[in-house]
Amino acid sequence: QVQLAESGGGLVQAGGSLRLSCAASGRFLSINLMAWYRQAPGKQRELVAVITSGGSTNYADSVKGRFTISRDNAKNMVYLQMNSLKPEDTAVYYCNADVDRDFRIRVAYWGQGTQVTVSS
Repeated sequence: QVQLAESGGGLVQAGGSLRLSCAASGRFLSINLMAWYRQAPGKQRELVAVITSGGSTNYADSVKGRFTISRDNAKNMVYLQMNSLKPEDTAVYYCNADVDRDFRIRVAYWGQGTQVTVSS
């Protein structure tokens, strides 16, 4: 019905940049909130950034000033621009979306995740 697919992860040196993308596909009416989460080994999954359908954003304190979330509603995509990367940013990054499948049903979906590794 609805699938989320992340891309753009990889290995970078500290201070470098990566741009993550998440594409939503399938059958749905619209997408409400879109967000990026991350999870490092042995740690809880944490919210990195969230963006509303109207473009309002919020960020975790650890990434403020370095990461930027954006979305393209026409393409059903959300992006995460990551600059000045630090080794502590190393994690699997997950795309999350609250999807309006029709006028009555809203469902949260998760992508499979993309690995981001930042070397020192």
